Amino acid sequence: MRVPWIFDRRFDPSLTGLIEEGSFFCQPFESFMTAYEKLQQDLSANPRRWLVTGVAGFIGSHLLESLLNLQQVVTGLDNYSTGNARNLEEVRGLVGDAAWKRFRFIEGDICSPGNCQTACQGVDLVLHQAALGSVPRSIEDPVRSFESNVMGFLNLLIAARDQRVQQIVYASSSSVYGDSPVLPKREESIGSPMSPYAATKLFDETIAEVFARCYGTNAVGLRYFNVFGPRQDPDGPYAAVIPKWVVAMLKNETVFINGDGETSRDFCSVNNVVQANLLAATTSRPEALNQVYNVAANARTTLNQLFELLRDSLAKHRPSLAALRPVHRESRAGDVRHSQADLSKSERLLGYQPSHTLELGLPATLDWYVGNTRAP
Repeated sequence: MRVPWIFDRRFDPSLTGLIEEGSFFCQPFESFMTAYEKLQQDLSANPRRWLVTGVAGFIGSHLLESLLNLQQVVTGLDNYSTGNARNLEEVRGLVGDAAWKRFRFIEGDICSPGNCQTACQGVDLVLHQAALGSVPRSIEDPVRSFESNVMGFLNLLIAARDQRVQQIVYASSSSVYGDSPVLPKREESIGSPMSPYAATKLFDETIAEVFARCYGTNAVGLRYFNVFGPRQDPDGPYAAVIPKWVVAMLKNETVFINGDGETSRDFCSVNNVVQANLLAATTSRPEALNQVYNVAANARTTLNQLFELLRDSLAKHRPSLAALRPVHRESRAGDVRHSQADLSKSERLLGYQPSHTLELGLPATLDWYVGNTRAP
């Protein structure tokens, strides 16, 4: 097959004629492609069979959407404890009925060994997103967090081993860095966990490594840093900051900032998370397997900066928001002060290159909330 060529106009922008292939003016199109772009081409040409746990959730539904658009065959498992059937219906509308026929949904719980065994049957690759998130939730109810995040993951590892799944990618969290003051956060340097939630994710990384040694399973952990995007739940006491603030602004409700607002986070678009999952699931490099990786944008944004960015962006559509001011209150227990990811390991071993900064990821996110939030 002939490789398409791209004309490089840096030498003479006025040149418009045909350039002989192989001249120094031209380079193969493949040389400009990222590892993720190449992977997308390969997956479309060679479909695989996937399991996505937590498929009706925020991240899970985005993984499902991307996989179906890439011609993949997908099984989804969810008990709707934090996911929502509306997310699946939205994905169905976006991908179309033909693609939807390649999706099989199982309403079940990772806390059920039988459900995990059934879901893993005939599957090549697993993307494990099912969990009970939120630091405050884990402090209020540590038992449920451990049941879902630890025992549920153990059930899935056993099922994947029994059903001979080729590779597992599981969601870890930047919370495992705990009280470590080092910035940016590097995978090999963590502190002590500051919440039961952080402890569950740290245990997941440990048990995945143990399974690799004892049973030869292949697993990759992804430490997510403050993911945001369309379909993220804005409701309830455990909602993430971006959807919670956006919907509060759209409803003319008070926006609360915990602490002085100088706490900083590395906000990561869900587009970057999808990329990291697919790269991690399909890597065949021995040195890349049974590792954990940061998934973020390698940037720091304070809560005060985030508030201003969201307010000013929404004020373009609703001018009355321009004068909005936040209300500060006490900091939350278990929250770390600053967070920023070092991405050198994920870039080197996975080929991960974040495509969306906070600023690039926000427009589609805000459009979704504007279109899905009822006016007061």
